[in-house]
Amino acid sequence: MISRKIPTRRCVSCKKSFPKKELVRIVRTPSGEVRVDLTGKANGRGAYVCSLECFNEAIKKKRFVNALNIGIDNETTKVLVEELDRIMKKESCFYER
Repeated sequence: MISRKIPTRRCVSCKKSFPKKELVRIVRTPSGEVRVDLTGKANGRGAYVCSLECFNEAIKKKRFVNALNIGIDNETTKVLVEELDRIMKKESCFYER
């Protein structure tokens, strides 16, 4: 039996590669909205992070500006952090790094 290839993605902050399902995708939709994409299939340009620490580091170093071709304001950052915290409580694998 042939084993399937597991898709991998790279964290925009720490640059380590992980299986796609272990990362959280931040997406810029065609309308310009920036949000967390739990399905990994939302339309738009995406960037992946492996932990809340990497998310905060990516915000500090403006890595999303390059990855998503858009700046993220403070209000959007707060909303994204709250959403990532909510995800952290549900899925422990995301934050055990």
